[in-house]
Amino acid sequence: MAQEIIEKLLTQIGGKFSRELGIDLIGGDPTEIGAWFLAAKLFGARISTEIAMRTYREFQQRGVVTPERLLASGWDGVVAILDAGGYARYDFSTATRLLAIMEALTRIYGGNLNALHDRAKDNSNLEQLLKELGRGIGEVTTNIFLRELRTVWPKARPALSPLARLAASHLGLAEGPEDEALTVLETLWSCHPVAGRDFCDFEAALVRLGKDFCRKGKQDGCPFRDICAILTRVDTRSAGVGR
Repeated sequence: MAQEIIEKLLTQIGGKFSRELGIDLIGGDPTEIGAWFLAAKLFGARISTEIAMRTYREFQQRGVVTPERLLASGWDGVVAILDAGGYARYDFSTATRLLAIMEALTRIYGGNLNALHDRAKDNSNLEQLLKELGRGIGEVTTNIFLRELRTVWPKARPALSPLARLAASHLGLAEGPEDEALTVLETLWSCHPVAGRDFCDFEAALVRLGKDFCRKGKQDGCPFRDICAILTRVDTRSAGVGR
């Protein structure tokens, strides 16, 4: 059953957001990791996934995905890209913070996030060094960024996203504290891997399911409606069984 659920998650819900954006993190290339860092910063705001992805693609199409190119674009240039992507609600503050972050990344680590990872003492320190790059890098952005680097950076061990934990619970895959749930999910993946994918794809699929369906209590259109542990529990109670 677990194998079927995992395969269905990846085929019908989707995997890593970085993969969907055309960013290849597997080899640990600093340019690709830097591009994902930019995307994660956009995802971290209270804005829709669609707008964040569209905005990143605007940066991508204009070749402005490295610290050097962002800094060369200047504040007006970055604002124009954000506006073109539909990020208008946060354009001024995001542009200011992005430029400050890229300046710090360039000054301290030569624009290479791999150097930041190498300097980190452990996973906790890695998260702290990322946050110290500037305002606008909080828990959410850090988690988004690091969870797709679990299989690339040894020190990338972010907490399991509440959305992923919620979806895993609804599917009956894992419950309990986040550390315990993460261990269970990693064990599940090791027993039921999918060719061409990694655990980060599995986690991202759970995040997508949690965000689009579980958190909203949305049943219509959910590909897992018939096996959802929560819905099954409700249906059983309404039928007067197992009280």
